[in-house]
Amino acid sequence: MTGMYDRQPPPTGHNHPPHDHSHDYPEELQERWERWAKKRTFVRALEGTYSHLYQQLLDEPRVYSSKDVPWKGGPGLYGKHIVSPQAAAVTQSIETHIEVYAPGAFGQKHGHLNSAVFYVLKGRGHDIHDGRRIEWQAGDIMIVENGCVHQHFNDDPTEEAILLVFKAKPLFLFMHLLFQKIVSFPPKTGNEGFIPPTDL
Repeated sequence: MTGMYDRQPPPTGHNHPPHDHSHDYPEELQERWERWAKKRTFVRALEGTYSHLYQQLLDEPRVYSSKDVPWKGGPGLYGKHIVSPQAAAVTQSIETHIEVYAPGAFGQKHGHLNSAVFYVLKGRGHDIHDGRRIEWQAGDIMIVENGCVHQHFNDDPTEEAILLVFKAKPLFLFMHLLFQKIVSFPPKTGNEGFIPPTDL
């Protein structure tokens, strides 16, 4: 039996594609989902004087337009990070992003230590949380609890589903609550003709 610090880092997860299925996920697909494959800024350094840092916060914008951020992903699931430590200096403890699911599409099956709050802007569907099915529709607020293995599904065969996500992931990562893993990636085919909304 070995301890945590005797083990090698897990081969799969948010920053490592599954090696045993690498032929199923060509390089261009990984590039479209670059947040799983590239280095990210989880927490920025706090450097300078109090007055310098305070002034920096005062100078940061308080309104961020999601239209300024391009969609990434596809073909059935697209996303865009609006506020995060790597995108906006005004916050270090929370991040928010928008997810759009094509008709009938579903996302990756994954788990992470941080909780998340989803506000359903449009559509209807369901989640699987640790094997439990949870229905949702526009206007609902859904919570993914800490450490839950989950997956999101759009149940409408003709309309897209749009979810607004808030989470304190940067704070969890700062506390070294790093353990997260993708169990299965989204499909690489299907919904090729789907275009995410241009007004978000």
